[in-house]
Amino acid sequence: MFFKIVQIAVPFIWFGCVAAISFMEAPLKFSAPNITLEIGLGIGYLVFHALNKIELGLLIIFFSTLFFERPNGRTPYISFAVIGTVLLLQTFWLFPLLDMRTAQVINGTAEPYSNLHVIYIVLDSIKVISLLALGISLTRQNLRLVDQSNVSR
Repeated sequence: MFFKIVQIAVPFIWFGCVAAISFMEAPLKFSAPNITLEIGLGIGYLVFHALNKIELGLLIIFFSTLFFERPNGRTPYISFAVIGTVLLLQTFWLFPLLDMRTAQVINGTAEPYSNLHVIYIVLDSIKVISLLALGISLTRQNLRLVDQSNVSR
């Protein structure tokens, strides 16, 4: 039962972290008084790298629960595969590129436009939708198990 609870909780906790940081904190910090582009990028660097470490931890926690409790159906596995793929793409491909771009902007040597942040937003959108699908599918699955056990009593 413990691993089922963890499997349900992790996607919703993870969803909340990503939604709060990527879709609220990131755009709002630039509207704060006296926040320059350089300061905003420096803050973003720290916050997104901390979030990435938390996400990798949540990925490992969820993955480890699969050894003890296997969900039914394909939706949880497909959703988790998408989430893991997106996170690994962000971690090992996109973050290094964004880090270089951030350094170039701060140093004043960046090209005028880059679509890297748009790619990050698209990947994060895919990730949060997949996290919701994962959490909802596991919640529904386990609610059905609870209903079935109540009926059989």
